[in-house]
Amino acid sequence: MVVAILLAAGSSKRLGASKQEIVFEGETLLARAERMARAVADDVIVVTPQLNPDAAEGIASSIRVGVRMAGDNARILIMLCDQPLITIEHLLDLIATASPIVATGYSGIGGVPAVFAPEFASELLALRGDRGARAIIEAHRDVVRVVPFEDAAVDIDSEDDLRKLMKG
Repeated sequence: MVVAILLAAGSSKRLGASKQEIVFEGETLLARAERMARAVADDVIVVTPQLNPDAAEGIASSIRVGVRMAGDNARILIMLCDQPLITIEHLLDLIATASPIVATGYSGIGGVPAVFAPEFASELLALRGDRGARAIIEAHRDVVRVVPFEDAAVDIDSEDDLRKLMKG
């Protein structure tokens, strides 16, 4: 069973507007990411500020909320709502890759979206502050498989990022 955890509780401080509500190709970034998650996962947990009252702590608090809700036996697909060029095909490639951790390769790193086997739930639950799942990916390089997808480097954190995306 694959449970997608869609992280959407960030306050978009650098952008100055809710990135979740930015419209790209006819749908909000949040709706787009959720649609893709639902196309590939058995269950989807969308972690918003309403679901995560500790969102101000940083991304780790949202990961913890999602992992707790996912249950003990799920493979966990962690996704962000601000990576608009992620495709369903890429997510399917991640899920289909047999490894305890499967990360997306871009800009010389292994990052999210990423899939974690159930045995990594305790490490995901131990994350604190504004530290995301990349710390776990880096700590377990010996069991990580990387699926290249350079377009994952496109994320919306600033007005400049948004302008570049809209210009295409």
